Amino acid sequence: MARACKEGFTMAKQKKSKMALYTRQDKIILYCGYALLGLFLLAIIVPMIYIVIASFMDPVTLQNKGISFDFSKWSLDAYQRVVSDKQIWVGFRNAVLYSIIFTIISVAVTMLAAYPMSLPDFKGKTIFNTLFVITMFFSGGLIPTYLLINNLGLLDSMWAVILPGAFSVWNMIIARTYYQGIPRELREAADVDGASEMLYFFKILLPVCMPVVAVLALWQFVAMWNSYFDAMIYLNSASKQPLQLVLRSILIQSQPESGMIADIQSTAERAKMAELLKYATIIISSLPLLVMYPFFQKYFDAGIMAGSIKG
Repeated sequence: MARACKEGFTMAKQKKSKMALYTRQDKIILYCGYALLGLFLLAIIVPMIYIVIASFMDPVTLQNKGISFDFSKWSLDAYQRVVSDKQIWVGFRNAVLYSIIFTIISVAVTMLAAYPMSLPDFKGKTIFNTLFVITMFFSGGLIPTYLLINNLGLLDSMWAVILPGAFSVWNMIIARTYYQGIPRELREAADVDGASEMLYFFKILLPVCMPVVAVLALWQFVAMWNSYFDAMIYLNSASKQPLQLVLRSILIQSQPESGMIADIQSTAERAKMAELLKYATIIISSLPLLVMYPFFQKYFDAGIMAGSIKG
């Protein structure tokens, strides 16, 4: 305890001495930055707090009086209806499955593609770079892509959602830049020990690149978890739809699953319960991401910054 207090006092003293070196203009800019960050933080936290509280409230109280901290008016009815609905769990299972498979394929393809692009003596590097960059600005469009997916026999399958976006040129550029920041002496030492290209990549290089691998994995998982458009276009079976399509019907179309409000006869009460179900569904769908972020947080600085220093 004493050691922690001493370290805190030392850090505060260092911060105070550092602030003394700033000019008046520097302090103004610094305080303006703090103010903007505070406003940005409030813009994120206030809606989150509202959604969390609203998800527990009685729909009648929420409709008439708004947010209330009277716990006697709070209810778990919305969560009970969401959790007991079968389609929610089907969509949740599909979303987890699609996101995990998509993340594994995407990170594997990205890291494999970025490695040869990081080598200075790779022949055809300029041509491949040009082709990759072109795809960042131009695409075939929705209709040609749909026809391609249909001709490949992937329509109404999970691969129609996973494969088209599995490779990201932007992520490849970040991984390539990270590779280029690794000392060449590591490769030379592997050559002296007689390591092959495959052995060097999988046994030596990849363990060193875990920060960028973790960051790319989180990015791709979140991207697939939040994606709904591809599933809406290519998936027809309700049993294959991810959670995002279920959320879309609840949040945008205000059409909860029939099992959630089957016991409510009044049209007005159905509308109120549908509004409450929106908040509960948002909370439940956000839980996996909220659980993942703390475990990947330590990799963010090393993974993102290392991929943005060099061009």
